[in-house]
Amino acid sequence: MKRETTATIRNLRMAPRKVRLLIDLVRGMHVDTALTQLTFSKKEAAKPVLKLLKSAIANATHNHQIDPKTLVITRAFVDGGLTLHRYTPRAFGRAAPIRKRSAHVTLVLSGDGAVETAAKTEDVVVAEPVAETPKKKDVKKKSTAKKVVAKKK
Repeated sequence: MKRETTATIRNLRMAPRKVRLLIDLVRGMHVDTALTQLTFSKKEAAKPVLKLLKSAIANATHNHQIDPKTLVITRAFVDGGLTLHRYTPRAFGRAAPIRKRSAHVTLVLSGDGAVETAAKTEDVVVAEPVAETPKKKDVKKKSTAKKVVAKKK
């Protein structure tokens, strides 16, 4: 049975155009090949995309019980995020705009669900509740009435 899982980065402080170069490279690849490709890439955007891919693999195996050997990057896309508008000084007292862009990166992985054997479900042992013995409370009651009477005299 085919299953899908997603992982996203929001507001990655890199231009979407630069991140798309790597995302276009790994789209449609098997996960192992994509990990190798991103590990040895010289692009600065490879570090956060590699981290995102590892997170997506962890989501697939832990949350959705997908076999990691069958994972393929089915969809991967980069959207533009928030743009910070800044200015830099230029000649003759002018100012030129600088747009510091950010990106939203999404990876969708798909693969076959892990085969669950009946033996695994039978091996689960349910612990029986242990009968608790009532504990004796050895609390000495202090009589405050004698102290109060003694103070009044």
